[in-house]
Amino acid sequence: MDDPEISIRVFLVDDHAVVRTGLAAYLDTETDVDVIGVASNGRQALDELAVLASNGGAPDVVLMDLLMPEMDGIATTSAIKARWPEVEVVAVTSFVEEQQIRGALEAGAAGYLLKDADAAEVVDAIRAAVAGEVRLDPVAAKALTASLRAPKDGSAALTGREREVVLSIAHGNTNRQIAKALGVSERTARTHVSNILAKLGLTSRTQAAMWAVREGLVSAQGDGPP
Repeated sequence: MDDPEISIRVFLVDDHAVVRTGLAAYLDTETDVDVIGVASNGRQALDELAVLASNGGAPDVVLMDLLMPEMDGIATTSAIKARWPEVEVVAVTSFVEEQQIRGALEAGAAGYLLKDADAAEVVDAIRAAVAGEVRLDPVAAKALTASLRAPKDGSAALTGREREVVLSIAHGNTNRQIAKALGVSERTARTHVSNILAKLGLTSRTQAAMWAVREGLVSAQGDGPP
């Protein structure tokens, strides 16, 4: 998405029409964002996304409400990441409970925003998701940090290079930044990230960062070993 001529394709999922309308209206003012569809619940979203994907037009980012009828946002996020792993999901919700935050991130969400966020913050999270970065509302980040006290389980054995990459992910570095730090191509960095996720049985960079905290590779604040 470095080309300014390429728009970020966004799909909105929220059971409140006023929220969908408001977000769509604001996003349509951004020259690099194109709202390509909306849905009022998870099941409808999956149906609409299937049609878009079959026509070669899957979105880059889905803005996802969490509390909806028919199928909630966490289940929908998990289904999206399973069927279309290249599609990023950013949760936009009113809830800051640790269980909801962790559930969304473990389902594969690349961001967690509150509905009182500034419109500019939403756009920033969309752009960050496409760039392979994560945006968490400060309140959500604080709640998540407080919950990350699980003991080390040594569940996966990574190579030395893979541990370097996980540390970079945990510090919020993009694939480009990881590549520069390691002296490799961006494609090689992407391959390392994909291999790590597969080895750990994870589906997102956020989950890899959480794994690094649980394993004690970095502190909950992400500033180095605890």
